[in-house]
Order: sequence, then structure tokens, then C-alpha cells
Amino acid sequence: MYKKNDLNRRKMLILSLVGCLLGLLSTVIAKVLLASINFVTHLFWFHEFSLKPIELVNHQFSPIYILVPVLGGLLVGMMARFGSKAIRGHGIPEVMENILTKESKIPRRMTFLKPLSAAISIGSGGPFGAEGPIIATGSSLGSWLGRHLYFKEYERKILLAAGAAAGMTSIFGTPLAAVFICIELLLFEFSAKSFIPVLIAVSTAYSVRLASGHVGPEFPIGDYQEVVGGWNSLFYFCAGAFAGGVSIVVSKLVIWIEDTFEKLPIHWMWWPMLGGIFVGIIGYYDPRTLGVGYSNITDALQGKLLLIPALTLLVFKFLSWAIALGSGTSGGTLAPLLTFGSSLGVVLSIVGQYFFPEIGIATQVTALVCMSSMFSGATRAVLTSTVFALEVTGTSFGIAPLLLGNSAAFLISIFFLKETIMTEKIVRRGVYVPNDYYSIRKV
Repeated sequence: MYKKNDLNRRKMLILSLVGCLLGLLSTVIAKVLLASINFVTHLFWFHEFSLKPIELVNHQFSPIYILVPVLGGLLVGMMARFGSKAIRGHGIPEVMENILTKESKIPRRMTFLKPLSAAISIGSGGPFGAEGPIIATGSSLGSWLGRHLYFKEYERKILLAAGAAAGMTSIFGTPLAAVFICIELLLFEFSAKSFIPVLIAVSTAYSVRLASGHVGPEFPIGDYQEVVGGWNSLFYFCAGAFAGGVSIVVSKLVIWIEDTFEKLPIHWMWWPMLGGIFVGIIGYYDPRTLGVGYSNITDALQGKLLLIPALTLLVFKFLSWAIALGSGTSGGTLAPLLTFGSSLGVVLSIVGQYFFPEIGIATQVTALVCMSSMFSGATRAVLTSTVFALEVTGTSFGIAPLLLGNSAAFLISIFFLKETIMTEKIVRRGVYVPNDYYSIRKV
């Protein structure tokens, strides 16, 4: 008995050390991915070589640039056809499937192909975020180390989750939310034996992020102070429920678009190119829909968006993202969901102030609640959604509104959405996805 416990201690120590290594490597990969997105963006849209951060939201292009997302879609389709089909999609569902059905084994080439395809997709104007690809890349790296260091399946799953969490932390600076997303969407359990290596990985990634100069929140709201009372708490609960309802519509429409592409009489390699046509046309009329567009989220959270701009951003960004994602290209879902939610919050706040001026509705708080509730309703990761919103904005006043809104979104989701946007595709393939946590596991 003593020897068995001693062995477990050694395994935990080794897993923790590898988790630290994953934190370092995932941060480097995240930096390379962001630099690659910037490089492709400069090259495709401005015909120059540069790694400086840039967004397309404030630029207007000639109609010929509609072909840029088409070219990006063609390149991604060819990479998927001749490289690895696994690069298609937004990353997290593919990681979940590998955990549940493939003993946490991810092909080594995914470590290179996924970030490269995402850089081309996003850099050419794809309306995605970098978080899904870096989660997939970090998990691939963890899986690769787990296999080559001869860990068991359960231990490989821990390393896979550690790599994914470190990647998310390096992008958004949200270490606690990264741990929770592993517990809620990847590990499906709550035990120290599982998440201690994950904690070490995200702590390492976050320390490197701070040391490299990223000391502030990714989406700062400012010094706004909110006093939560009875009536506006009710409004935030209703706003969260409404955002949860919108997330159901979003999820169902994405699945419907994916099914529509499946019926096309052409090879799936050409689908991202067709999706790029719509991305280019929509982007020509509203450049705010092109690329990651993190500044859109910040503007909404700081109350800088007006009603019509917020509404048009919500509609056009969704159309562009849903068609592109349905076509099977490479890109993340988290940033688009945050954009939809924060824009919806601006709309609900302005409309709510018009009908209920006595309540004291705050645009920033409503945007924050709806941003988080959109993510919560689409994924049912309530803890992740709440903690993520607090960390990514650096706020503390939003705790009560966020808990109310996310709870409402979750309730709406479980009543009207059978599977989430993360599980629908893999459940259709006959994969069983746990919906609760396991506290005891056999090693």
C-alpha cells in the first residue's frame, strides 16, 4: 500500500512538472499564432510584411477584396484535404471527441496544422477568435507529450487539458476560467489529482503573460461602479434569459447551416471557399465583421456603441460567422459569442432604458451580463462563463448580475436545447458526452 501511494506521488510530481512545461510551450505557441494572424492580415489586406497587431474594423476596402476571404477559405480547404481533416471546425468539440473516444490521442501534425490554418482563416478575414485553435493546439501538444512520455490514458487526458487551459490563459489572461473550462468541458470531473497539473500549467502561462507586459485585462470596462438593487437585478436576470434564448437560436442555425453544406454536391474541400464568398461580401459592407474584432467587444463593454451600430454588428457578424463556421473552416467560437452577447447587451440596455427609465439600467453591466450569458447558454459552462467575464474585464461589481444572468441562460438552455454547440456534432456520431462530474476515478 505504501509503494502504491508513493508511485501515485511520483506520478503527480511528474505530471505537475510536465504541466509547467506545457504552460511555457503553449504560451510560445499562442504568441506565434497571434503573430501569424497579424502577418497574414498585413500580407493579404495591405500587401506588406509586418507582425504588428492590427484589426480590420476601421478600414474600408475596394470590392476586389471580397476575394481575400475566398482565397483564405481555399487554402484552408486544401490544408484540410491534403493535411488533416481534423483542422476543420472550432477546436473544442474535436478535443472533446479525442478525449472521449480516442484515448486522448491527437495526431502530432495538429500541433502545426491547426494554428497555421487558423492564422490563414482569421488573417484572411474569417470572423473567428484565436482561442479555439490555441486550445486545440495546446491539447495536441499535451497529448503528444503524454504519448511519448508513456503516460496512461487518464494521465494523457490531464496533460491534454493542461495544454488547452494554458493556451486559453495565454490568449485571454484568464487562468481560473481556463481551469473551469477543463472541468466543465474536458475533464468531466472535480478532483485535485486531475486539476493540480492544470493549475500549474495555467499559472506558468499566466506568469509568462505578465512578464511579457500583458498586465491589464483583455477587455477593460473602466472604473464604472454599479450598485445592484432589486429592480435592475430582475432586469439583468431577464437579459441573461433573453441572451440564453438567442444562444439557442444561434446554435440551431449553425447546425442547420452545417447540414446544408453537407447536402452540397461538391467535395467538402471547396466549402470554406464558398463560405468565404459570404464573409467577403458581408465584410465589404461592414468591415467590423472581419477578423477577430476584439475592439468591438471592448467598445460594447465600455458603452461606446449606439443602438443601430450594435444591432447591425450583431446581425452581420453572426451571419458571417455562422456561414463560415458551417462551411467547415478553421476558427474559434468564443470571441464571436462574446461579440454577439455584448452587442445584444447594448441593444437591450438602450431599449430597456427607454421603457423603464426608473430602473437605472447600466449599459456596461448589461453588455457584460449578456456577453457571459451568451457563452453560458451556448455551452452550459456556467462557472467558466462567470469567472471568464470577471477575469477578462478585471471587474468585481458584476458578480451578482453575472450569476443571475448565467443561471437564467443555463435554465433556458436545458429546457430548449437538447445538445450544446460544443456537443451536437459529436453526439450525432454516437459519442456519449457526460453531463456531470465524477469525483472518484480509477487510476
